[in-house]
Amino acid sequence: MIELSLAEIADIVGGTLADVPNADAVITGEVEFDSRKIGPGDLFVALGGARVDGHDFAAQAIKQGAVAVLAFRKVGVPAILVPPVPENERRRDSYALENDTDGSVAAVLAGLGALARGVIDRLSMSHEPGGRALTVVGVTGSAGKTSTKDFMATIFRAAGSTVAPPGSFNNEIGHPYTALKCTANTEYLVAEMSARGLGHVANLARIAPPRIGVELNVGSAHLGEFGSREVIAQAKGELVEALPAADAGGVAVLNADDDYVVGMASRTSAKVLWYSAAGKRAVSLGDGHESPVDLVASKVTLDAVARPSFELTLRGKYVGQVQLEVVGEHQVANALAAIGAGLGAGLDIDLILEAVRAHRAASAHRMAVSTTAAGLTIIDDAYNANPESMHAGLSACARMARSQGGQAIAVLGPMGELGDESPKAHHSLGQTLAPLGIDRLVVVGDNPSSRALAKAAVEAGVDTEVVADNAAATRLLKPMAGANDVLLVKASNAFRLWEIAQALDEAE
Repeated sequence: MIELSLAEIADIVGGTLADVPNADAVITGEVEFDSRKIGPGDLFVALGGARVDGHDFAAQAIKQGAVAVLAFRKVGVPAILVPPVPENERRRDSYALENDTDGSVAAVLAGLGALARGVIDRLSMSHEPGGRALTVVGVTGSAGKTSTKDFMATIFRAAGSTVAPPGSFNNEIGHPYTALKCTANTEYLVAEMSARGLGHVANLARIAPPRIGVELNVGSAHLGEFGSREVIAQAKGELVEALPAADAGGVAVLNADDDYVVGMASRTSAKVLWYSAAGKRAVSLGDGHESPVDLVASKVTLDAVARPSFELTLRGKYVGQVQLEVVGEHQVANALAAIGAGLGAGLDIDLILEAVRAHRAASAHRMAVSTTAAGLTIIDDAYNANPESMHAGLSACARMARSQGGQAIAVLGPMGELGDESPKAHHSLGQTLAPLGIDRLVVVGDNPSSRALAKAAVEAGVDTEVVADNAAATRLLKPMAGANDVLLVKASNAFRLWEIAQALDEAE
């Protein structure tokens, strides 16, 4: 974070100082909500959770070197007390607020967000001595956010000092936390933006206003919360609505292959840059109007381990062959979106493509490929799952298995947050396994969704086993999977199926 005094922070968050002997004391370190990470010069954020309350760790944070605590109530040590959030303004559709019985979490989160906004405003206007104006790049979508964020981080790091969230720090806690990692030298902030309801993306955009917004797709993820894809599209489109106008440098990078994303073009006054992984050269905007697609991938091929390559054209001109070092055909669209963000920021296409070609998978449990000493290939894509990402992972698994002459084995758990559509979505997924080329299926968990998946797979002729938990799956798979086989492990994050991939790796 940029250096700020306690008095300045209190002013930014609209708070007051308590037990502070020196209002001019400066935060020279980081902003942290995990007391175990606190060091000298830091600001400790006293967030409450399901099991612990950060206020209880305030004194310990000061002993470890924190200058002060961002808190809701007095904690007996130097603190900046944030004002309460009126009850009618507190969100109820947030993981962070599920256990907020007294409004303290909402208040501290609001203070954290206000502090992040204050820092981003200063950096975006380049008020800091020796600093350059910060460019904020936001990305959202139902699938591919983290992979695209990682692509963009690689591109922007090739151009200048860049901050990007680790993993999926993309909600009302992780987003301001990441923004506060920016310093006077930071040139680019890559912000991944998630949503469980209307207004979530808009709120994140207020915390760190983006100049460039990347829209990936509108799928079925979080369908249970939203109710329909139309509502999902409304929520995801809040990103392009937050962009500045074209004459102020705003750029919306839109997926020409997704009709819901195409519909977002009318919701922004920013310049629109189109991309297509399906070879589309023009996009229909309705009323007989068309717009040329700026970035087009064609002649997409996959190598023996399902890494895609494609020919890239930029505004109708061939610019080169692009070979990716990440797995899955779906990564082509992610790469194009990231390339579009780089172009939107004014980066040179040659610099962008050099970075994209060198990019490696960066976030854990997302299409992470390893091969055991016995020759078993494991695809760990267990961080999250929805119908679209399931299809992408299964396709890559089957492709790799065919090239290696082995079995394609899918180890799947439930896809979460699909609401009443969950059994139907899992049944539909089971029906796709045989056409995709999956030879064997191991379903983890005894629940309606898992049973629907297994039933459909059996009906489709796929050799299927159902096990109770990760340990049982590991025991089953050790003698089953061997040399040249390819095993995909995938489910929603809560089911921790990466434990199976780790256990099989460690067994070797």
